[in-house]
Amino acid sequence: MNNQTFNLIKKVTELQGVSGFEHQVRDFMKKEMTPLVDEVQMDGLGGVFGIRRNKDSQAPRLMIAAHMDEVGFMVSRINKNGLFQVLPMGGWNPYVVSSQRFTLQTRKGDYPCVSSSVPPHLLRGKKGESKELSIEDILFDAGFDSREEAMEYGVRPGDPIAPYSETIKMANGKKILGKAWDNRYGVTVVLEALKELQNQELPNTLIAGANVQEEVGLRGVKGAVNKFKPDAFFAVDCSPANDANGNNEEFGQLGKGFLLRIQDPGMILQKGMREFLLDTAETHDIPYQYFVSKGGTDAVAAHVQNEGIPSSVIGVPARYIHTHQSIFHIDDYAAAKEMVLHVVKSLDKSTLDTIKRKF
Repeated sequence: MNNQTFNLIKKVTELQGVSGFEHQVRDFMKKEMTPLVDEVQMDGLGGVFGIRRNKDSQAPRLMIAAHMDEVGFMVSRINKNGLFQVLPMGGWNPYVVSSQRFTLQTRKGDYPCVSSSVPPHLLRGKKGESKELSIEDILFDAGFDSREEAMEYGVRPGDPIAPYSETIKMANGKKILGKAWDNRYGVTVVLEALKELQNQELPNTLIAGANVQEEVGLRGVKGAVNKFKPDAFFAVDCSPANDANGNNEEFGQLGKGFLLRIQDPGMILQKGMREFLLDTAETHDIPYQYFVSKGGTDAVAAHVQNEGIPSSVIGVPARYIHTHQSIFHIDDYAAAKEMVLHVVKSLDKSTLDTIKRKF
């Protein structure tokens, strides 16, 4: 891993952007993409995409899409004592929420806050039985003494609360620890791919960028594909690794290559698309692993839009996603980036026609 790649990973993962409040990430992407593309456009919900136009009007329109948002919380109520009740933005395991540091973002500024820890004594029922912990049991504390003081500092219901974490290399230098690799992986790979492709002729019109509000129901991608009307769609997204128990038969193994997602609850990988991806990976000796998921990506929503869009996912695994501390392997990122580059450089009209014929 070179320092330039790590510095970009560190920068984008430490940016804070929960669903619906992705402005930090969007501003960064827009700035970085502008010199690399012909034009930068946004959709009506805030997704941002760089466009590399093709002189051939018959060239296919290829969309490579990350999502900017990360899981977080929203203030739902300010209590009399100045603490907050919250709503989860995206999927959280309640057992990883307590006693973690966050940033409360308000109209008057950003403030540090912490999620409260519920003592085990208070999780016992009247008869001594254990009670299930829920998000509703966890308050958020920014140090205010009263509701009035919190409001004086600009706090209002609807304000986002984003995880706060530093991104660092781990001891062996192969793995990285930090928040929001789901899905700042996609943000990173889009930016690096655009830079590497800057001076190359492409066989397609490339539309590369990131959607909003993926973590709360794949919302942003629907507007994006209706606006940009791609002929093929590739989500670049992070999925949960399932290798912590040492069973190398489980889906999602760190260090084994990019994820070739063949099925999830919302999408079955089309035969022609699967053959294209396998041929590309094997021709260029790119390590990959098959992946079956219990959750979806933006490809789920994209592939049924317009008249139907051939779609796939070029993914990477990470341990402990949707927390403050996920672990991912730089070799998986390198494989995914190589795959994205070859897909972009090879998907011409003939290839797309072949994919679409093989149902």
